[in-house]
Amino acid sequence: MDKDRASRLIDAAMGRISCDTVIRNARVVDVFSREVFESDVYIIDGMIAGFGSGKSAKEEIDAEGRYLVPGLIDAHCHIESSHLSPSEFSDAVVPCGTTTVIADPHEILNVTGLDGMKYMLSASEKTPLSVFFMFPSCVPATPFEHAGAVLGANEIAKYIDNPRVLGLGEMMNYPGVAGHDSAVMDKLEEAYRTGKKIDGHAPSITGNGLDAYTAAGISTDHECETPAELREKVRKGMYVMLRQGTACRNVLQLLPGVDERNSSRILFCTDDRQPQSIVREGHVNYGVSLAIQNGLDPLTAISMATLNASICYGLSDRGAIAPGRRADFFLTSSISNGLKAEEVFILGRKAAENGKIIMKAPHVKPEGVSGRMDVKGFSEAALSLRPGSDHVRVIDIIPGGVVTGKGEAYIKRDGNGEWLHDDNADILKIAVIERHHGTGNAFTALIRGYGMRHGAVATSIAHDSHNIIVIGDNDHDMAEAARKLIAIGGGITMFRDGKELGTHRLEIAGLMTDLPLGEVTACLDEMHRTAEETLGVSKDIDPFMTLCFMALPVIPSLKITDCGLFDVDSFSFTDIAIKE
Repeated sequence: MDKDRASRLIDAAMGRISCDTVIRNARVVDVFSREVFESDVYIIDGMIAGFGSGKSAKEEIDAEGRYLVPGLIDAHCHIESSHLSPSEFSDAVVPCGTTTVIADPHEILNVTGLDGMKYMLSASEKTPLSVFFMFPSCVPATPFEHAGAVLGANEIAKYIDNPRVLGLGEMMNYPGVAGHDSAVMDKLEEAYRTGKKIDGHAPSITGNGLDAYTAAGISTDHECETPAELREKVRKGMYVMLRQGTACRNVLQLLPGVDERNSSRILFCTDDRQPQSIVREGHVNYGVSLAIQNGLDPLTAISMATLNASICYGLSDRGAIAPGRRADFFLTSSISNGLKAEEVFILGRKAAENGKIIMKAPHVKPEGVSGRMDVKGFSEAALSLRPGSDHVRVIDIIPGGVVTGKGEAYIKRDGNGEWLHDDNADILKIAVIERHHGTGNAFTALIRGYGMRHGAVATSIAHDSHNIIVIGDNDHDMAEAARKLIAIGGGITMFRDGKELGTHRLEIAGLMTDLPLGEVTACLDEMHRTAEETLGVSKDIDPFMTLCFMALPVIPSLKITDCGLFDVDSFSFTDIAIKE
C-alpha cells in the first residue's frame, strides 16, 4: 500500500469515484465476528473498498445470495509434492479456493541448493496464486545420508530478507535445538535478526522439551499427533496446523482438541498433497470440509483457514473480507456441509469457475534445476545383498502413514549367502542409490508389506534427500528401473522381466514436471493401475508415495539411506543381520 493507492481506496469508500466492480446480493462471511451478513461488496484496484449501497461501479456481478468467503490460505505446503511446476500448481489449487500458500521448498533445495530457491521464487513470482516461502532450515535433514546441498546460516542470510520469504522453514532438528547446537543456533539467529517467523516440526515433543523448543522462538507445528498434544502446544504459545495431505492426514485425529477457546491458534495446511488428491478431493477446502462435516462450526473452520493464517504470518492485507484487504475470495452456495468454490476471484478478477482455471499462470522455463543426476559406477552388482544371517531386520510398512515398524524375519540365502526371494513371503529388496555427488554409494535392505509379486518400482522422490529409491524382487528389474531414472533425469518408473511398464518423467530436479495437471494425473492414474493389477502392489498403500518415505530418517522406526539401515528410535545405523 502507498498513499496514492490509499487515496483511491478512500475516495472509492466515500463514493467519490466509481469502483471497478460490485458484487451484489452476497452473504458475506465475516471472519472477525464469525457471522454472516448480507451486503454488496465494492472493489477497486484489486482491493475491497467497502460494503452497503449507493456507490457506483463499472461492473456488476450478482452473487445470487451465495456466500462470499475469503480466499483460503495453506499455512504449510511443499509445492514439489504435487509433482507440478509452480505455474501448474497455481492452476490446480486456485479453482479449489486457495489464493495464498506458505511453501517450504526444502525438497528441491535438498537436490539443487540455492538454484532451487532462485527457480521457485522466479517461477511463482507472477502466478495468480500468492506464493510465500519459508527458507528451509534443514538441508540436509540429517547427517546420515547424502543430499544435494548443505545450506547453513550464510545461505539463509542471502534470502531471508526477501519480502516473499516469511521466515525459517520447519525446524526438524529438535535435538539440535534442545542442545543449542551451534549450527542450529546460527540458523535461528537469522530469523531473530530479521524478526521473522520460525516454523516447527516436533511430533510428540511435550513437557520440558516443548518448553525449550518454544523458548527458542519456534511458533508453529504441523506434526501434532493427539488432541492433548495440540492443547499443550497452544498453551505454550504455538499455532497448530490441522494437516490433510495425501499420506499424512490428521484433521479428524486432532479435531477433538479444537474448541472455541483455542481455535484462534489453529490453522489448516496440506503439507504433501499429490495431484490426484487435489483433482479428486480438493486442496485446503477439503480439510476444512472434513472439519465442518465432523462437527466444527463452519465460521470457525473458515476463520482458521483464512484470518488465523494471515495473523500468524503477518499477512495483514488478506485473510478477510474487509475494506483495505485484497479482493481474494470465492462464492459458494453452502458452507454448512463443506466448501466448494464455485467462482474464485483474485484481486477482484475472476480466476476460476466450476473447478476450471480461467486466470492461467505464466510459464517460467526451469533453469539450473533440471537433469540433476550424478551417479557414478552404478551396476547391477551394487544391489547385492548378503546379510550374513538367515535372521534379519526388515522394514515393516504400516499402511496409512509414513511411520514404519522394526520387523524381523527368517529368509532364504543361496550358497554365496545372497538373499533369495521367497514367493511365499511378502519380503522384497529395497535400495537407495546416491544421485547427487557421484559417490557410488548404494545400500540395500529388506522391506515387508509392499505386496509386489514380481518386478521393480523406482523413484527419485525419496524424502528428504531425494536419492534414487528402488524396490523389487530381482536385481535385474531393479537395475533397469534405476538406469531409466538416471537416463531421464528423474521420475517414477516400473519394470517387469526387463520390460518398462510405465514411466512418469520429473525433469525438474527429479521432483516436478512442466506438464499440465491433466496429463500428470492421467499418467499417474495409469501407473497406479499397473502397480496394482500387473505388479500386485497392495491396495492398502500408495505404491509410489509409500516408497518415497522409506528413506526419511527422521520418522520412526526403521528406514534406509544410501549409507545404511537406520534405526530412528536410537538415531543410529543398525545391521541387517540379527546375530543369534
